[in-house]
Amino acid sequence: MRQLRKLLRRFGQGRAIAVVVLLALVALRIADPPPIEELRVRTFDTFQLLQPRETTKRPVVIVDIDEKSLKEIGQWPWPRTRIADLVNQLARLSAGVVAFDIIFSERDHLSPSAAAQSFRDLDDATRARLHELPDNDRVMADAMRHVRTVLGESGLSAFVAPLDKSRPTLGIATIGGDPKPFLLNYPGLLRNIPTLDDAAAGRGLLSIRTERDGIVRRVPMIMQAQGLLLPSLTFEILRVVAQSDTIVIKADHAGVKSIAVPGLEIPTDRNGQLWVHFSHHNAARFVSAVDVLQGRIPPETVAGKLVLIGTSAVGLLDTKTTPTDPVMPGVEVHAQILEGVLTGSVLSNPNYAIVVELLAAGLIASTIIWLVPILGPLIILIVGALTALLLTGMSWYLFSQHHLLLDATFPLVASFAVYIVLVFTNYVSEEAQRRRIRSAFGQYLSPALVEQLAHSPERLVLGGEQRILTVMFLDVRGFTTISELYKDDPQGLISLMNRLLTPLTNAIINRKGTIDKYMGDAIMAFWNAPLDDPDHDANACNAALDILDCIETLNREREQEAQDSGTLFIPINVGIGLNTGSCVVGNIGSDLRFDYSALGDSVNLASRLEGQSKSYGLPIILGSTTARAVADRFATLELDYVKVKGKKEPELVYAIAGRKDFADSNQFQFLHDLNGEMLEGYRNRDWKAALSAIARSRVADHAGQFERYYSMYEARIASFEADPPPDDWQGVYTLLTK
Repeated sequence: MRQLRKLLRRFGQGRAIAVVVLLALVALRIADPPPIEELRVRTFDTFQLLQPRETTKRPVVIVDIDEKSLKEIGQWPWPRTRIADLVNQLARLSAGVVAFDIIFSERDHLSPSAAAQSFRDLDDATRARLHELPDNDRVMADAMRHVRTVLGESGLSAFVAPLDKSRPTLGIATIGGDPKPFLLNYPGLLRNIPTLDDAAAGRGLLSIRTERDGIVRRVPMIMQAQGLLLPSLTFEILRVVAQSDTIVIKADHAGVKSIAVPGLEIPTDRNGQLWVHFSHHNAARFVSAVDVLQGRIPPETVAGKLVLIGTSAVGLLDTKTTPTDPVMPGVEVHAQILEGVLTGSVLSNPNYAIVVELLAAGLIASTIIWLVPILGPLIILIVGALTALLLTGMSWYLFSQHHLLLDATFPLVASFAVYIVLVFTNYVSEEAQRRRIRSAFGQYLSPALVEQLAHSPERLVLGGEQRILTVMFLDVRGFTTISELYKDDPQGLISLMNRLLTPLTNAIINRKGTIDKYMGDAIMAFWNAPLDDPDHDANACNAALDILDCIETLNREREQEAQDSGTLFIPINVGIGLNTGSCVVGNIGSDLRFDYSALGDSVNLASRLEGQSKSYGLPIILGSTTARAVADRFATLELDYVKVKGKKEPELVYAIAGRKDFADSNQFQFLHDLNGEMLEGYRNRDWKAALSAIARSRVADHAGQFERYYSMYEARIASFEADPPPDDWQGVYTLLTK
């Protein structure tokens, strides 16, 4: 058992499942349920539509009891004397064989003797004279003796009456196995009346059984009816032409292989059925019965040919559906069979076809089972597509050039099913591995990184890379004061923190950000790693504005809750610093524990900017690189030219006051211009001009959004007026705190 499990692990669970699926499909094909058969026969239909049989010779003529004949002669059934006239006319025209796609199972009720019994008020002399006239059925039988005639019989779905053992029977010889278990079997048999039967040269079943979808594709050449082996009408015609007294059936353990008479052997499927190679319906096969009766056709039309007498009249309801035509007279199906046999255009679906199909399916599917885990699904899919084209091409070639019907659909369906199973099981296995990775790292890595690691586990190593990132630092203002409200309710403080950090985290992640870490009431995040984000600076700015919206919503909810409970409400405010620049990002830590984080001067500057947001009284402070990148999409305002602690070079810093709609407003444009005027006066030591611009800015700032910012500059100017800056001062303000 241990060895078996070891072998199974080496073979692979996916491969084992695929083998089971393949074996199940093989069993399904052997059972051949309707959906499998339907797919196969529909493929053969398509072949026939693409290349119907070419009609190069016309050895068969259909004498059609059509609408024209019914109109001129009268409604059906006609008197047997009229049928006799038709047969006599065909004999005079030297027809080779005359066959009826009609059954004469009852005596003619229009015979003189029958009329004598049915007519009223006849005098005795007339009645006697009628009894002396020839019987209509005998007249027709006499006509049939002038030309080789084949009568049609029909299989019945129920037993009707015992057979007349004295009636003529046909010799049947079998070679190989017994064909009876494979043949279509009718419990009953409908025959012609003995008078006509005795005069006929042959008798054949005209029964045509449609497929489940109502289409005629196969017509049995040999059948069982009420215990007798009987040929079809078409094959009986061929036997009469061959002047043979015996039909030979070749069969083996798989079923019937062929049916033959001297000089002619027709391949069949295992059930003794012939796959008909149809051509399109053609009116040239038909001549009207009334035209034959009245001598309106030239002798060469029927001389030496096989003549089928049937009907295309709509009211007589003898129509069929074929792969090439939705409506075709039933008698034409018999004609097409004869044409195909006599011109050598017979389709064959040999009983070994299933073996070929199963071998092809097994070979292709086994190759897929072997190669998919090695080469991968995409390469196998491409190879499979080429294989499908090859199989389909071979199937088409065998049909078009050799009239062989070998199914390519089952090997294709089986191999594709195995491919899907392998891909699915591999996917399930990989997903299980990804779930393990998510479970192991999801607690301390960003969701984006966890997904990347889940798809690329090999990246779980220490190391980093140089990338341009936009970094965010966020801190809650006055959190110590807020936490004092919960000194007796630590669970309430934890609940508030979760209530705060959840929407803030979602705002960052929804804008494609990566959470680096939580530091108490602070958050560090960055954009453009581990996943590429070409719009990282704008996404970071949008996330910052989304955070302000979340804070505003949370404060409204908390204020209402405080009013309802009668407790003190202290609003939550945040400061956010954003900066874009080159950073080292990667897995940083030890062999036992590491975090995906970012390091570099740009990270430090973002942290310093967040710390200064309180000084400027504005929630979002940007570094110059970020501000320049988003200036056309946000309402950015230059704030100061500063030198942060730990950096030698000064930096222009900006604030975000809103999105594009606010940036385009007249109010912001006015504030923006006044702010520029104030900064220009300040940096040129024109304190009066700067203070004038501040005063006008306060009037324009209806919401008081920039009040603390203006007050800060007023304090600076007052300080410089008392203690002027040095002569080399260029407007740079050195920050003394982080």
